[in-house]
Parts: sequence; structure tokens; C-alpha cells
Amino acid sequence: MKFGIYQVSRRGGREKNEDRMGYCYTREAGLFALADGMGGHPEGEVAAQITLQTLAAMFQRDAKPTLADPARFLQDAVLIAHQTLLRYGTDKNLGDTPRTTVVACVLQGGYVFWAHCGDSRLYMVRAGHLIARTRDHSYSELQEALGRSASGAERFNRNVLFTCLGSPGKPMVDISGPLALEPGDRLLLCSDGLWGTVGDPELVTQLAALPIADAVPELVEQALRNGGPRCDNVTALAVEWEGEDEPEGAISTQDLGDEGFASTIQAAAAALQAQERKSGELDEAEIDRSVREINEAIAQARQRSASKQK
Repeated sequence: MKFGIYQVSRRGGREKNEDRMGYCYTREAGLFALADGMGGHPEGEVAAQITLQTLAAMFQRDAKPTLADPARFLQDAVLIAHQTLLRYGTDKNLGDTPRTTVVACVLQGGYVFWAHCGDSRLYMVRAGHLIARTRDHSYSELQEALGRSASGAERFNRNVLFTCLGSPGKPMVDISGPLALEPGDRLLLCSDGLWGTVGDPELVTQLAALPIADAVPELVEQALRNGGPRCDNVTALAVEWEGEDEPEGAISTQDLGDEGFASTIQAAAAALQAQERKSGELDEAEIDRSVREINEAIAQARQRSASKQK
């Protein structure tokens, strides 16, 4: 398996950047994920990081070197991340649970599968055309799907989400795929800070016309310019599937053995933890607790799965 990748995250006019992204892979499968911690709720950046760490830990456990059922994996991993956030909020006695959106995809066997909850998006571009895009779990997208146009006071709440990870009720998780990949296909995972100020036509045109190492940073800078001083954080992760000309930053997984595993998510977590320890926002005990939460949730999921098989 061979792919090119480029990722970038920029803080806009917000106090801090609550977006997180990363990827991990074995010799024959790859997981790419992005989460946008939600403002208005406590510890959004922790919610996003715990979500990515949960997905990565489950991928490392289950991809040997492929996933038995990528769609089922995505469904289970996202729901376990949700459960982990609920337990984290309870154990810390938070008045409100940390919440986040998430979008993730798996590349395996020449196919792509993806899942999302909230309004972080996945775009798939092939030969200059938009092949697929996730539909946000928001009031505006719902109205559009129903062929309605919001008016008056309804417009004020048009971007309010009706589901996310960490909410009291079970989250809505949309699963798509398998979709066959072709050489040169490009996938873009991004937070609403990008698509909120850069329209789909322009986004697709630029992603198709330029190498991803040029297209992604330019799109991010454009979103920051369009958003102005109060711009949201902007985060994007782009993947190019086995193009004829190896894109900049191309990764070949063939050097990994059957049990090989590589990840940027744990490295990002370590950097985040070091930064937060320095600022005093998250102490060592809290870091240990969040990691323990993830491991316990995964162990419980394994027990439930074993029980179903009996």
C-alpha cells in the first residue's frame, strides 16, 4: 500500500486550538482521523485527543495486518470513543461532558471506508470531480436534504449540531463504503473551520489542480483570510492514493512486517501532553486517567465481543 499525505492545523481567532488529527497504518491498512473539540463544553481538546487515541489503539489491536470488517470497526471504535468520553466526564465530576465531532476513514485492499459524527467532513476527489462528501449532522444539512429552506429565526440555528461524541444520548454515526480507489484519488478530512469559509467548488478545484502539499496549506490560509479575526481553527488532512507520480511525503507500508504498526497519533498525544503539563492545564494524574479510560473501554468492548461469539 502506498499513499501520499499532508496535514496541517492552524489556530484561528480562538483562545486555543481544540482540533486534533493523525493517522496510523499497518502493512495493508491505514486509518486517518480528525476530531474537532466543541466549544461551549469543557475540555474540547481533551475530547478530540481521547477520540483519536481510542481509534488508534483499537486499530493497532485489530489490524493484523488488515481489519476483518472495516465498516464494523469504524462503527465500534467511534461508539467506544463516545463511551470513553462519558466515563471521563463522570470520573472527573464535570458538570458537562467534553464533546467532539469526528471523521475517520480506513484504506484497505484498494477500498476506502469512512465514518463521521457531527460536522467534520470527508471529501473524495477523482480526476477533478467530487465523488463523495459526508453530510453534516446539522440543522442546515437536514433542511437541505428535506428540500426545505430555513427562514427567520430558523437561520440562527442553522449550524447547530444534533449529534456529537460525548452528548448524553447515543450519537448518530454515518458509515460509508466500500468504495473502490483509483490511482490519484484524493481524500480530504477537515474541520468546519475550513469548509465554513471555503466553498465546495473552490475546495475541489484546488485539491484537484495542485499537489496536496501545495493545495492543503493554501486552502487553510485562504480559510483563515476569509474568516477574519474571529476565524475558527482550521485543520485539514489530505491523502493521495497510489498516484502514478509519487506525491511529496509518499509513504510505502511494504517495509512493515505483518505485525508492524506506525502512528502519528500517539506522537501528537505526547506533544499535547507535554504542552499541557507546561501550561498547567492537564496534570500527570489526569493524563494517566485518560489513558486508563481508553484501555478499560477497549477491554470492555473485547469482552462484549467475546460474549456475542459464544
